[in-house]
Amino acid sequence: MSRIALFHSVLGVRPGMTDAADRLRQSGHVVTVVDQYDGRSFDDYEAAGAFAAEIGFPELMRRALDGVGALDDGFVAMGFSNGGGMATYVATQRLLSCAILCSGALPLGRIGAERWPTGVPVQLHYTAGDPFKTPGSVDSVMASVNVAGAAAEYHQYPGFGHLFTDPSMTDEFDGRASDQLWAHVERFIAANT
Repeated sequence: MSRIALFHSVLGVRPGMTDAADRLRQSGHVVTVVDQYDGRSFDDYEAAGAFAAEIGFPELMRRALDGVGALDDGFVAMGFSNGGGMATYVATQRLLSCAILCSGALPLGRIGAERWPTGVPVQLHYTAGDPFKTPGSVDSVMASVNVAGAAAEYHQYPGFGHLFTDPSMTDEFDGRASDQLWAHVERFIAANT
C-alpha cells in the first residue's frame, strides 16, 4: 500500500480523475485527490485554460502544496496534464518516493526550480500525437531527473489523445493504451515505495 496524491488536469476533477483514484484504491493504495478548483470542472479546454490562467500558476502551485500538507513524506505524486506540472512542483518541495507524470511533463524552469530532487524516480506517459505536448519537454524532464541520479522512464503510446485514460473523454480515450499505462504505473509504484 502506498499513499498517492493525485493532481487533476486543467479540466478539474472530472469522472476520469475519480476513476483513476478508484482504480488506485482498488489496488490497495490510499489516495488523496487534490482539488485545486474547489469543485469546479470543465468540458472544454479553452474555458478551463482561461479559468486556470485567472487563478494563476503561482496560486495553483500553492494550492497543490497545501493539498498535500497533511501527508507524511514518502508519498507518490501523480498528475494528469496540468496536474503533471503540479506533481513536478510538489516533488521539488516535499520528499517523495516517486512521481508519475501523465501527459504533463513540465521543465523545471517553468516552476522556478533549479534541479530535480536527488534520487526521486519519475515515470512519464504521453501519446505520440498529444496536441499539448511541448517539444523538448520530455527530454528536459528526463535530463533533470538523470542529473539528480534518479531513474526516469518514458512510455509513449500510439494515438492522439491528451487525457487518453479518461473514458468520459470519448474523443481521446484509448482503452488499450490506458490499460498499458496502469500496468506500468502499478509496477513503478511497487518498485519505488
